[in-house]
Amino acid sequence: MIHRVRSATRDFLHSEAAGGIVLMAAAACAMLVANLPGWSVAYFHALHVETGPVISPKFGPMTVHLWINDAAMALFFLLVGLEIKREFVAGRLASWERRRLPVLAAAAGMAAPALLYLLVAGSQPRLVQGWAIPAATDIAFAIGVLAILGKRAPTSLKLFLTTVAIVDDLGAVAIIALFYTAGLDLVALAFAAAVLLTMVLLNRRGVRRLSPYLLLAMLLWVFVFRSGVHATVAGVAAALTIPIGARDGESPLHRLEHALHPWSAFLVVPLFGFANAGVSLAGVTPAVLLAPLPLGIALGLFVGKQLGIFGSVWIAHRTGFAPKPGWSSWPQIYGVSLLAGIGFTMSLFIGGLAFAGDAALTDEVKIGVLGGSLLSAVAGYLVLRFAPPRRMLALRLIVRRRGS
Repeated sequence: MIHRVRSATRDFLHSEAAGGIVLMAAAACAMLVANLPGWSVAYFHALHVETGPVISPKFGPMTVHLWINDAAMALFFLLVGLEIKREFVAGRLASWERRRLPVLAAAAGMAAPALLYLLVAGSQPRLVQGWAIPAATDIAFAIGVLAILGKRAPTSLKLFLTTVAIVDDLGAVAIIALFYTAGLDLVALAFAAAVLLTMVLLNRRGVRRLSPYLLLAMLLWVFVFRSGVHATVAGVAAALTIPIGARDGESPLHRLEHALHPWSAFLVVPLFGFANAGVSLAGVTPAVLLAPLPLGIALGLFVGKQLGIFGSVWIAHRTGFAPKPGWSSWPQIYGVSLLAGIGFTMSLFIGGLAFAGDAALTDEVKIGVLGGSLLSAVAGYLVLRFAPPRRMLALRLIVRRRGS
C-alpha cells in the first residue's frame, strides 16, 4: 500500500510537471499567433464561431470559446474536485495537523494578493470585481517550473506547493460560486439540486460503477449551465459524490482521477491556455503595464503571493502553530512562495468571469496575468536555482563551529 501511494504521488507530480510544460508552450503559441499578421484575425474569429446548440438562452448558440471555457474546463474542475476530496479523505489533508500549514498558507496567499489588488485598482468601481484574479495559483505551471529545477527542489517543497495549490483551488471554486454568479434561474437550479441529490444517494447506496455518476454529471452540467451558476462548479460538485475508500487505491474516485489526468493535463488545460492567453499587442505601449487593472493583477501575483505564503509559513513556524516543510531552507521556501504567484489558468478564468463582455478590460487582465506570472516564474526559478539546500547550510554551520 505504501509503495502504491508513493508511486501514485510520483506519477501525479510527473504528469503535472509535463502538463505545465505543455501549458507554457500553448500560451507562447497563443501569444505568437495572436500577433502574426494574417493569423491573428483567423485566431480570434475561430474562437467565436457558433457551433450550437442553444443550451442556455442566456448565452445563445454555443461557440468554440464557450465549449472550451464552460464545457471542457468542467472536466478540469471535475479533476480538481476529485483531488480535493482525495486529499481531505485519505491524503495530505486527512488530519488537522496536516492541514494547518497549507490551509493557512493558501488563505494568506489568497488574501494578500486580493488586498494588494484593491489598493491599486479598487479606487475605480468598475475594476473592484476583479479582486479575486490574482488570488489563484496555477499548479501545473508552478510544478512545471519545479520540474525544470530537478533535485534542486526537495520533494517536501513540491508536496507543499501541490497541497497549497489544491486548497487554493478550493477557495477559487468557492469564490466563483459565491461572487461570480448572477441572474439565477431557480427552476434550473432546483433541477441541478435534484440531480446532485440523486448522485449523493447513489453513493450512500454503495453504487461503485462510474457510468451512472458520469451520466448524471453531464445532466448536472446542463442544469447548472442554464441556472446562471458558472457551469464549471458542476464539475466540483459532481466530484464530491464519487465514492472513495480511505485505503482503497482502486476506488471509483481513484480510477476516474487517473483516467482524467492525462486528458486534463495534455488537452483541456493547454487548450484553455491557447484560447485565452492570446492578446494582440498591436498599439500596446509600455504605459499599459502601469494602468490600474494590469498593475494591480501583476503586483497581486508577484508581490502579494510571496508576502502571504512566505509570511504565513514564517509566522506559523516561529509561533509553533505548524513546522515549515521538512528538509527545506528558508530561501527555498521563499522561492516556492514566488512560484505560487504563477496564476495563469485560474487567474485568466476568473478574469474572464469578472469582465465578461468587455474585450478591452479582458485584454488588460491577460497582460496583468501574463506579466505577474512571468515575473513570479523567473524570480522563483532563479531563487531556487541558486539557493543552497538545507543540508549544505547545515554542513557549513558544522564547519564554522569546528573552526571556532
